[in-house]
Amino acid sequence: MRPESRVSAFNPMSETENFDGFLDGRLRLRQSAAGHRAGTDAVLLAGATPQDQQGLILDVGAGAGAVGLMAALRAPGASVGLVEIDPTSCAFARENVAANDLDARARVYGADVLSAKSRRGAGLVDESAALVLTNPPFHDADKVRVTPDAAKARAHVASAPLAEWVRACLALLAPGGAFVMIHRADALAECLAAVEGRLGGVSIEPIHTRADAPATRILLRGVKGSKAPLSILKGIVA
Repeated sequence: MRPESRVSAFNPMSETENFDGFLDGRLRLRQSAAGHRAGTDAVLLAGATPQDQQGLILDVGAGAGAVGLMAALRAPGASVGLVEIDPTSCAFARENVAANDLDARARVYGADVLSAKSRRGAGLVDESAALVLTNPPFHDADKVRVTPDAAKARAHVASAPLAEWVRACLALLAPGGAFVMIHRADALAECLAAVEGRLGGVSIEPIHTRADAPATRILLRGVKGSKAPLSILKGIVA
């Protein structure tokens, strides 16, 4: 299944506007020119949002808000929270909420998701989300060359084990709520270990850049409190 069948793919807009277009231009997103920029991973993650989703959707590690705001447009019956630690990214996210007329349904939470105190201080309530979407930092600091750009490094290099990130996300998820994460395909074992005993009905959807190429990403879904078994879904080419 092509990503366009879930959420229309990322389409750059004019550089002079300093906005990127998503969903065939229905979402206009201002992003940092030098820092992390959302693209296909964000489109794929947002596309996992059911169109009839109700309640609160939290985009954890939201950056400028691409995933959460696409989810808001995809699921008009839901409200959205954008959870982000970086102040500059939070400022972009707030601007993007306003620019897309989503003020009534979207809110930015400036918080360190790994800290329960920080989450509470920002106004986040444990077990309040019906759906949590997350694109966590993918890389270990001891395995990659870390960029000197602090904001970009924070977006790409994990400051804590993946299990801690997942545990924090699931603290915000209501019983029976759904969790969806996009990650590197070669981190599958770590991803499964991070959700073991915390989620059921886990499914793994491989993502390929070409039909004949190994998967480069996975979408992991699960339900808090479920006892359903693991399933491996048909891969998609994106």
